[in-house]
Amino acid sequence: MAVETGQSAGSAAGAEGARGRVRETAATHRPGKPGKPGKPGKPGKPGEPGRPGEKSGVNKRPPGRIRNALGRHWYAWAMVAPVVLVIGLIIGYPLARGIYLSLTDANEANVERNIGMNHIPATYDFVGLDNFTAILKDPIFWDRLVWTVTWTAACVALTFAIGLGLAVILNRRFAGRTLYRSLLILPWAVPAFVSVFAWRLLYNERNGILNKILDGGGIDAVPWLNDPTMAKVSVIAVNIWLGVPFMLVALLGGLQSIPGELYEAAEMDGAGPWQRFRHITLPGLRSVSSTVVLLSTIWTFNMFPVIFLLTRGGPGDSTEVLVTYAYRLSFVNSPRDFAGASAWGVLILLILMLFAAVYRRALRKQGEVW
Repeated sequence: MAVETGQSAGSAAGAEGARGRVRETAATHRPGKPGKPGKPGKPGKPGEPGRPGEKSGVNKRPPGRIRNALGRHWYAWAMVAPVVLVIGLIIGYPLARGIYLSLTDANEANVERNIGMNHIPATYDFVGLDNFTAILKDPIFWDRLVWTVTWTAACVALTFAIGLGLAVILNRRFAGRTLYRSLLILPWAVPAFVSVFAWRLLYNERNGILNKILDGGGIDAVPWLNDPTMAKVSVIAVNIWLGVPFMLVALLGGLQSIPGELYEAAEMDGAGPWQRFRHITLPGLRSVSSTVVLLSTIWTFNMFPVIFLLTRGGPGDSTEVLVTYAYRLSFVNSPRDFAGASAWGVLILLILMLFAAVYRRALRKQGEVW
């Protein structure tokens, strides 16, 4: 009897709870006046719970990448902002100004200038791509480009080969290694113009040390800077002198990062010095060498001090590269052609950007990420 009574009470309570839920559901869906919560009608204000237009956490749009980066690294961005601003003013504005002038016919006679108390406004016109068309049709551009590419390839190849050889030698332990490293890095520490002037004294045809040494051996004096061929050899030699320390330091760091266990294992397997160099050293230096070759190419392509201070593009124009000719148009020739010099500068920038893109694509095909 007690069990039956408990079952009856439980059934009655369950039925009563079911009827309550039915009444609650019916009240919720009962049509009523518009605007009351829980009843259909006019949509309420966005964001209020239980009304249409509600912004729930699920429907919120995630913050963008830039906003997320600014929110997480705002302190770093605040520290970098002054540097970015200064670089933008130093590099960005001159670059934009140069691109604009390359699309005009600006020269010394029609730019804005002040003569005494008189202010003369600019009168140059926008000419579009006429400057670039004239340059590409000019054989002078192609002659300068061929010599610039030759000069760059020769300097980078010889600098890399000499720097790699010296790095391999200095990576070994021997007496006086620190002294040799310091002496080989010395040309990099000396300002470039000082080194160039020193080499100019060495190349002097009458009183230079090089010709004095040759004269002591019964050899006639060599016109180092007065003969077109010898002048090209001379400027390449000076640029190699300036570039080897950079290659040496970079490649020596790369060699020291290669584990010595690889060489020991290869030697135990019977690999000779050339095989170890080919299969261990060169692959281990690939990431470092790819970077230094690219940087050396850009620097050599735009190397102004060596050419200008040593030969000024001479004799004649045999050693003149693209950057020295652009300088001649803007600061030497009369009237000074600002638009033409700017167009030459833009073309130099485009050539280097094209080379960097092709070089990076070639590295990616070889599996290098740069």
